[in-house]
Amino acid sequence: MDINDLAELYGEELQLKKLIRNSSARAQEIAKRAKLDSSDGQTIEDHDQFYKDHKLLLLLFRILGVMPVQRGKIGKITFGWLSGPMIYAYVFYVITTVIVLMVGYERIDILLNRSRKFDEYIYSIIFIIFLVPHFWIPFVGWGVAREVCIYKNSWGTYQLHFYKITGKNLVFPHLSTLIVIISLGCFILAVVFLLSLSALLEGYTLYHTTAYYHIVIMLNMNSGLWYINCRAIINASQALARHFQGDVDDFCTAYIIAHYRVLWLELSEMLQGIGNAYARTYASYSLFMIANITIATYGFISEITEHGITFSFKEMGLMVASLYCMTLLYIYCDCSHKASDAIASKVQTSLMNIRLNTIDKSAAREIDLFLTAIRLNPPTVSLKGYSDVDRKLLTSSISTIAIYLIVLLQFKISLVNMRGV
Repeated sequence: MDINDLAELYGEELQLKKLIRNSSARAQEIAKRAKLDSSDGQTIEDHDQFYKDHKLLLLLFRILGVMPVQRGKIGKITFGWLSGPMIYAYVFYVITTVIVLMVGYERIDILLNRSRKFDEYIYSIIFIIFLVPHFWIPFVGWGVAREVCIYKNSWGTYQLHFYKITGKNLVFPHLSTLIVIISLGCFILAVVFLLSLSALLEGYTLYHTTAYYHIVIMLNMNSGLWYINCRAIINASQALARHFQGDVDDFCTAYIIAHYRVLWLELSEMLQGIGNAYARTYASYSLFMIANITIATYGFISEITEHGITFSFKEMGLMVASLYCMTLLYIYCDCSHKASDAIASKVQTSLMNIRLNTIDKSAAREIDLFLTAIRLNPPTVSLKGYSDVDRKLLTSSISTIAIYLIVLLQFKISLVNMRGV
């Protein structure tokens, strides 16, 4: 939605041209900047600070062959099935698939032919489940690339609109530095995690870890990507609230409030755009984490019930796997909750603090419309309506895990009783 659409969107009641003539120099500045063309790639490029800050993250996803998008045009992120990054992704995927199948064959052989006890089956299943994300890359990575491009490009448009209204470019403090730290951390954590499992769990050799490195790095990077996107939304909402507060303190007119309302709605749509663009990716991600937490936690509890707390290698390995997946799931849910909360709270507070007896009727009406828009469009992250991503998802996931743990433990007890008989 562009600023020039306000007159058409809100009708003649706003009388924008009249407001511009009669209002402050601040409103006239906005009208001048409104002439900037949001369809011009170079204009978008000049104001797209978010892309400049997080392009390293996009590069790393291209290297992993997961999200083969590129800055194909000036000011636009593009995707093509025959593009250079996509061809590289095909080659990388074929090579890693060969490695995964070789290791996977050995892991399945261990599951079917070497596992004798129920618990041993559980341990073997963990390593097979960790190979599954490799095979969903074409579906949850390449398959959503066009939607991801739409979401990423919406950032460029939003930042231009932000500049038109505030006169300032949107900035993301320390984001580029944070991305470097997160990227290095994802690689280091993947190596440490896999080497720890290799050292702690029997039958998981160093050779087997070669099939898992790109998978675990991808899982870590997905968590990092979600955090960066949510942090950017929080930065944008804080900047919006700060500039809005400054403007209503000095120029509390209907014209100013109407523009900020459009800007807020656009930011709220971008928050929803994260869920729409990555719905497949993070729905699969959530299910994967829940499954791994359940199985690893069961194995850990089973070891304790049979042998007590001995801090054996097997116990520690299972605990590491469970805590690792739980941490990634927590980051995913908590970041979404904070981003949703940040968008509405400060702007809503600023609106509620405006004294209606100090402004005219048109401005009061705009405030009412703004508050109504916030109430009717609550900022939430939804995976295309299948699930809302917030802290409630974390608690419901824990409840689901607890139910499955009870079932598995009951099954184990019944097996023990059968052997006793």
